[in-house]
Amino acid sequence: MKLILRADVENLGNLGDVVNVRPGYGRNFLLPQGLAMVASEANLKVFELERKKLQERMDALRADAQSLCERLEALEVVIPMHVGENDKLYGSVTSTIIGDALAALGVEVDRRRILLDAPIRSLGEFPVRVRLHASIVATVPVKVVSDKPEEAPEAEAAPSEESAAADSAE
Repeated sequence: MKLILRADVENLGNLGDVVNVRPGYGRNFLLPQGLAMVASEANLKVFELERKKLQERMDALRADAQSLCERLEALEVVIPMHVGENDKLYGSVTSTIIGDALAALGVEVDRRRILLDAPIRSLGEFPVRVRLHASIVATVPVKVVSDKPEEAPEAEAAPSEESAAADSAE
């Protein structure tokens, strides 16, 4: 099935490309989503008239994605997780948790756009990729920390010194 792409489609082509796809993919996904139109002489002429508007819309989407990319890369996402012995996580950090943490920071990102090879299962700092546009991928630093408050050694040392002073005074 030959189609004219009305938008950039990942792993397929860019705006205006005439591509050959399987009939099911074209009929069930590309055509209903408005991402393509059937390649015929009449549709080629209609597309050429429509190309300028579509290109402007794609450029606006790309510019929005680029500005969001810059905002995301400036953030540091800190995710507190419950840990057990030897700092081993209970559960794992998934794209849903990262998406919720980004939403808490005021940046709405669809969790399906967060690219994790595997869930994060340990404490530390990890670079997480977020696909914002077909050609724009942001890298967000995600820091997984323990949700337990760290006990300060000075706080423990101070009462023992006071109690030692009180014991010696008696």
